[in-house]
Amino acid sequence: QVQLVESGGGLVQAGGSLRLSCAASGSISSISAMGWYRQAPGKQRELVATISVGGTTKYADAVKGRFTISRDNAKNTVYLQMSSLKPEDTAVYYCNAYLTIATWRWENYWGQGTQVTVSS
Repeated sequence: QVQLVESGGGLVQAGGSLRLSCAASGSISSISAMGWYRQAPGKQRELVATISVGGTTKYADAVKGRFTISRDNAKNTVYLQMSSLKPEDTAVYYCNAYLTIATWRWENYWGQGTQVTVSS
């Protein structure tokens, strides 16, 4: 059973910073990419940032220049450094991993989510 466990969410004032982390564990054979998505109340879940095992990154336009995604492949861990936070960043942030287990079938796995609240 694969688990993705997020941490680092919380309440912060506008302009502040938070650092999220997500560690994948279980019977993982290979990870292609990991990333972060978020969902605000009444809205669709949306991409925040992704990073491949080779280090290629992708960001949503709304967070470019403010958020930085990084990873430690040896630890199967992905991080999201969030700076200059805005109230509109308030959402539940979900960790995602595209990986295979012993079956070698590629699947997307999701964490439980961590709440990020940015006050005005």
